Amino acid sequence: MFSKVESLYLLIVPSLILAACQSTGTAEAVVETLVVTQVVEATPVEVIQVVTPTSEPGGPRTLVICLGIEPDTLYPFTNSPPSKTRILEAIAEGGWGAFDNNSFAYQPIILEKLPNLADGDASLTVVTVSEGNRVVDAGGKVVTLDSTIDPLLMLVPAGGGDPLPYQGGDFAMEQLSATFKLLPDLLWSDGTPLTAADSVYAFNLLSDPDTVQEKHTLERTASYQAIDDLRTVWTGLPGFLDAEYFINFFGPAPEQLWSQYTPAELLEADESHLMPIGWGPYMIGEWVPGESIILHKNPNYFRAAEGLPKFDTVIYRFVGGNTNANIAALLSGECDILDRSALLGDQSQLLFDLHEAGQIKATFTTGTGWEHVDFGIQPREYDDGYQLGVDRPDFFSDVRTRQAFTMCMDRQALVDTRTLGQSMVIDTYLPPTHPLYNPDVRHYDFDVQAGRALLEEVGWVDDDGDPGTPRVAQDVANVLDGSRLEVALETTTDKSQIATILQGSLAQCGIQANIQTHSRAEWFADGPEGVLFGRQFDLGGFAWLTGVAPPCDLYLSSLIPGPPGESWVSVQDGRTQTFSGSGWGGQNNPGFANEEYDRACNTALGSLPGQPGFEAAHLEAQHIFAEQLPVAPLYLNIKLAATRPDMCGFIMDPTNVSEFWNIEEFDYGEGCNE
Repeated sequence: MFSKVESLYLLIVPSLILAACQSTGTAEAVVETLVVTQVVEATPVEVIQVVTPTSEPGGPRTLVICLGIEPDTLYPFTNSPPSKTRILEAIAEGGWGAFDNNSFAYQPIILEKLPNLADGDASLTVVTVSEGNRVVDAGGKVVTLDSTIDPLLMLVPAGGGDPLPYQGGDFAMEQLSATFKLLPDLLWSDGTPLTAADSVYAFNLLSDPDTVQEKHTLERTASYQAIDDLRTVWTGLPGFLDAEYFINFFGPAPEQLWSQYTPAELLEADESHLMPIGWGPYMIGEWVPGESIILHKNPNYFRAAEGLPKFDTVIYRFVGGNTNANIAALLSGECDILDRSALLGDQSQLLFDLHEAGQIKATFTTGTGWEHVDFGIQPREYDDGYQLGVDRPDFFSDVRTRQAFTMCMDRQALVDTRTLGQSMVIDTYLPPTHPLYNPDVRHYDFDVQAGRALLEEVGWVDDDGDPGTPRVAQDVANVLDGSRLEVALETTTDKSQIATILQGSLAQCGIQANIQTHSRAEWFADGPEGVLFGRQFDLGGFAWLTGVAPPCDLYLSSLIPGPPGESWVSVQDGRTQTFSGSGWGGQNNPGFANEEYDRACNTALGSLPGQPGFEAAHLEAQHIFAEQLPVAPLYLNIKLAATRPDMCGFIMDPTNVSEFWNIEEFDYGEGCNE
């Protein structure tokens, strides 16, 4: 364990170096230049560094955070690498969203509370819509009502129930609204009052075409306005029943500084692009491109009376992606924290060993990404009807075969190998820590004997008594007798280890899985050309993300990718159904179709948290999923960061995109309490 990392300090050259001069008039600091060689996994790595010496008790304190990637901008209203969010967390808590997102829930930061229907600060009212009104249709699309253009337009009527066609005239729908109230006496870091008008200004910026950012909620917003200095009211379009309506508050923007620029100019203006002000614990002092961003304590921070933040200065250093060099820098004291972009997953064993040796503190947590293997239940070639002896054998329309394959996958071996045992095998698209998780769903142990027995029941027999050869079909529906149980197991090149482990365990059940790997661009290409979303695979491995809202919609039959407007027939588990293509953007790449699942998921999606049936529908959808297995869930991916061994307050959460969500509470040294 200890032989993997040895520290050899070859040269220490004391020198006086002027710290970056700050507009705040911060005194110059005396630092040391160190030339350090760290031996990491028998590879000497020379690290030339500038290290701030340990602060005197009661003196100024500095925290050094090393990021693997330097952001190209700090303007909050652009799509940028996660490293930008990690810096914005220090400038404007919530990464400019005004909320934390921990433990599959949201927590208000600069708001008094999250609105909800029970408290009366959110409401669902019945409104009458007619020709020319903008609404959200039953499929979630924004449409302008015109019965002459689309006579098949379907709307969800007030009170819920099955969608009805809009045939002109008046139609009763439901409209959702929510009121948000800011904490009193908030200030921007320049001392200017932060008000509800700043949130409305941000909404208008985000709505502008020159602001390139995701606009799903914006497009479904009927109005967003300030009713006084502290309160804003969001109102959605009729039919937009957003299950996360309680976060439809728009993180404020400093109108007093930014209004002199157009939205297009804000993309490059110094006040927004390089030196944005916020309401968080720190404020920007200097950005040295390619090297670092230096922040100082915000004197107007609204939690300053609590003794926060803990440090006077935070330095974000950009160190690149050389994992060994970055670990060496952490060991030598050049970095106090290495974020996820500065670490690679292939070094998780080394970091775990260093943690056990007390040389660093490694933080592992499960994330929102969950690995799975999808069954090719309805390949595209079946859309015109299955042709025995012509099309690929119908391996997976029988749910028993999908269950047997899942029993024959050693998913715990994946957890132990890929995550060092830091994750878990999962049974549905939600982790056990999710508040809507159904603990009673069916679980499939790795059980070769049970898997073999179920395959025998389906008709896949061991005809030669050799467990090392594939089983063959004997009276299997839609499979020619004598066909071998031989399938392609396809995934991306970076996940070939997953495929290899599964290949070995499947073979124990008499299943031959031939591994094929693809580049990410090829694997995730849209249909009809793409292998995965063109429904041209047997077994396909990749990861989806799960957030606060359960993603049951991934497996709705209405989202099977296919030619828009064309119809096809699917026979699954002995039931024949006819479908119309939703377009090649659909996400249900297995081609799974189950009426009971559709009903449960659509009921869950059509109700709001706190309404009758919301929780029950989500539980039922998971129950059906775990029985029917459109995919075999594998395990949760992990997130990994590393800090100095005496770091405290550093908490990675599964759902928070940033590990710096509580940077104001970070601390280290004597007296540091977890």
